[in-house]
Parts: sequence; structure tokens; C-alpha cells
Amino acid sequence: MYAIVETGGKQYRATQGVVLQVEKLNGAVGSTVTLERVLLISDEGTTTIGTPVIPKAKVTGEIVAQGRTPKIVVFKKKRRKAYRRTRGHRQSFTSVKITGISEG
Repeated sequence: MYAIVETGGKQYRATQGVVLQVEKLNGAVGSTVTLERVLLISDEGTTTIGTPVIPKAKVTGEIVAQGRTPKIVVFKKKRRKAYRRTRGHRQSFTSVKITGISEG
């Protein structure tokens, strides 16, 4: 059984027991989180597709870690103009272990 879930503007395939690295969610490590924008649920040959979401369906999970990805360097330059700008960016993320999928 798996579900397609939308969170943080991105879609993820959630299966029970899998750890997903999603955009930052509020909550402490060890707390539970409920993802309610379930777009699709597939279970042994039967597939339920939402329009755009499945009402009353939810995916529950436990927050395993809060962290930040490695730094990326953003470098801008215009040739022959002495224009150079360097900036860095680190994206925050939340690791969620999926504990259950329910159709409601």
C-alpha cells in the first residue's frame, strides 16, 4: 500500500515504514504529524485517485529529524563590468517516518 502526498509544494510517494525528507514542518523530534493532502492511494490492485485530493484520507508519520541540507553557492557575474556577487543557501528539511495510511 502506498500513497502520493503533497506537502511543501512537492509530491512524495509514501509507504509505511519509509523515511521521507520533506520541506520543513513545525514540530519537535518524536512528535507525530498528519499529512492530509493525499492525492492517490493504491492498495493491491485498487487505486483511488482524488479530485484533486481524497476527502478524509490522511497519512500519519513521526518526525525523526530536523535539519538543513549542505550549502550551495549562488554566484552571479557580468563579464567586463566588475560585477560579482556570491551568496550561499541552506534549505531546511524535516525527516518523517511514515507510520500509517488511512482512506478515512
